[in-house]
Amino acid sequence: MSQPFRPYALSIAGFDPSAGAGLLADVKTFESHGVYGLGVCTALTMQNDVSFERVNWVPAAEIREQIRVLFARFKVDFIKIGLVESLPQLLELVGWLKGQNPRLQLVWDPVLKASAGYEFHRKTDRQLMQALCAEMALVTPNKPEILRMWPGEESAELAAQAVSAFCPVLLKGGHDEGELSTDVLYARGRWDSFSVTRLPHGEKHGSGCVLSAAVLANLAKGEALVEACEAAKDYTTAFLASNNTLLGYHSKL
Repeated sequence: MSQPFRPYALSIAGFDPSAGAGLLADVKTFESHGVYGLGVCTALTMQNDVSFERVNWVPAAEIREQIRVLFARFKVDFIKIGLVESLPQLLELVGWLKGQNPRLQLVWDPVLKASAGYEFHRKTDRQLMQALCAEMALVTPNKPEILRMWPGEESAELAAQAVSAFCPVLLKGGHDEGELSTDVLYARGRWDSFSVTRLPHGEKHGSGCVLSAAVLANLAKGEALVEACEAAKDYTTAFLASNNTLLGYHSKL
C-alpha cells in the first residue's frame, strides 16, 4: 500500500562520519518527521563525537552542481544550511539559490565552531551578516554564536533582537545553566519562549543541527514558524533524553 506524499527538504551541510551532526543528522531528523530528506555535501570532516581533526572543503562549483541535479528532479522549497567554508561564499550561494527558486525558505544554523573546539569562522562582518540574514526565513544560533554574529552587544539577547530586524532568530538556550532550558524566538517584534526541564545528562553531539532540521521539517509540513519551533524543541528534548551517550537516537513522531 502506497504511503502519502512526503514533502522534500534539503540539507546543505558537512559530512560528519559519526552521523551525530551535519548532513546525516539532518536527513535522519527529516525522515523521523515524515519529510523526505535530500543532501548536498559542503565539507568532508575528520571527526567523531568527541574530537575534530580537520576538514576538506567541497569547492563552491561542485556544491552548486549537486544542487542543480536535485533541483532538476525534485521540487524543493525548504532548505537548511549548516557548515560552509566562508560567509561570503554563503552569500553568493544564497543568491544563486534564490535565483533558482525565489520561494525558497532557508533556515541557517550558523556553525561557527565545532563542539570539539575547532573554529570555522573567527571573525564576522556586520554588513555581510545583515545581507545574509535578510535572505533567511530563520537563523538558529546559540548564545556564543549570536555574539559572534553580531559583536558589540552587551548580551546575547540584545544581539538576537538586533538581528531579528533582518530575519527571525531562534536563540538556543542549551548552553545556559539552571533548571530550565529555554529557547526564544525573536520574530516580527515579539518574543516566544519554549522551555523544558534541563536534563541532567542531556548533552549530545549535533543537537543544534537536529533542532534546526526539525524546525525546517515542520515548516515543510505546513506548520507556522512559532509552532514549528515549539515542536522542534520537543523533538530535540526527546533526542537529548534518548540515551546517556553523546550520540542521540532519532524516533519517529
